[in-house]
Amino acid sequence: MRPAAPAKEIPLTRTALVYPMFALVLLTFSVLVALFRARTRFVRQGAVDAAFFKTYQDGREPESSAQLARHFANLFEAPVLFYAVCLAAMVIGRSSAWMIGLAWLYVGLRVAHAWIHTGRNQLKHRIAAYFSSWAVLLLMWATLVLSVASGAG
Repeated sequence: MRPAAPAKEIPLTRTALVYPMFALVLLTFSVLVALFRARTRFVRQGAVDAAFFKTYQDGREPESSAQLARHFANLFEAPVLFYAVCLAAMVIGRSSAWMIGLAWLYVGLRVAHAWIHTGRNQLKHRIAAYFSSWAVLLLMWATLVLSVASGAG
């Protein structure tokens, strides 16, 4: 029998985008936990009837709970494009140190946005964090497209 060939080593940069993606998943999960805790607390306090959450009608969700719910939903909007660009970069071998740095910057801005939106919710700061994260996301996509177009990598 022929010995098995050694496993091909994958460069760290090729898979390093998994870490900022996982960090964003953890952020999403933490917002979900905060939302669940807030809703449970409001139901126990009698601020909202549990039946409200069956159809989200016949009542009104308390503002702080609704704010968490809106932020949780937001984490399934633009971040989908983040996951897509990270996966695409890994699959086609364009996970450069620059792309990894941009990914961590994006995650940091999303954490800042979450902190602001689910906290004091100062609109000026929230908008700055939100649009900055969009600018980084656009830069990630531009980097990937230019890399592919130039044949680099």
